[in-house]
Amino acid sequence: MTLFTRNHVLRAAGFALALGSSFLPQAASAARIDNPVAVFSGLDKITGRITTFDVYVNETVQFGALQVTPKACYSRDQAEAQKIDGFVEVDEITLDRKIRRIFTGWMFADSPGLNAVEHPIYDVWLKDCKAQSEVPAPEGAAK
Repeated sequence: MTLFTRNHVLRAAGFALALGSSFLPQAASAARIDNPVAVFSGLDKITGRITTFDVYVNETVQFGALQVTPKACYSRDQAEAQKIDGFVEVDEITLDRKIRRIFTGWMFADSPGLNAVEHPIYDVWLKDCKAQSEVPAPEGAAK
C-alpha cells in the first residue's frame, strides 16, 4: 500500500495545474465592448410606473426630479456571458432649483440593488448597453 504525504499531494496538484494551464485559451478575459448608449429603467414610487429610457454616454436625461448621465457603458462580446456595467452620475433637482449629486459610481445590470440610487420618490437602475438607439443622437455625437 502506497501512502501519499501532504508534500506528494501538493506537488502533484501543482504539476497538474501547471500542465493544465498550458492547454487553456490565452484570452481568459472577455473582450469588453464600449457602447455609446445606456438603457435605464426608472420607477416612480408614487404612481408605480416603470419607464425604460435610452441615454447616450456623456449626455443627460431627466427622469422626474433626477438627471441621469452615463459616463461609460460596457458589455462583453457574444462569446462570453453578458455582464453589463456602467459608470453613472445621478443628480437631483431640489425644490429650491439647486442641483445636488446623489450618486456617482458603477451600476451593474445583473445586480440592480447593489449600487442603487437612493431617493424617496424615484429608483433608477441600469438595464443594458447597446450600440444604437431609436432616440436621435445628440448634435455633435459620434454615430
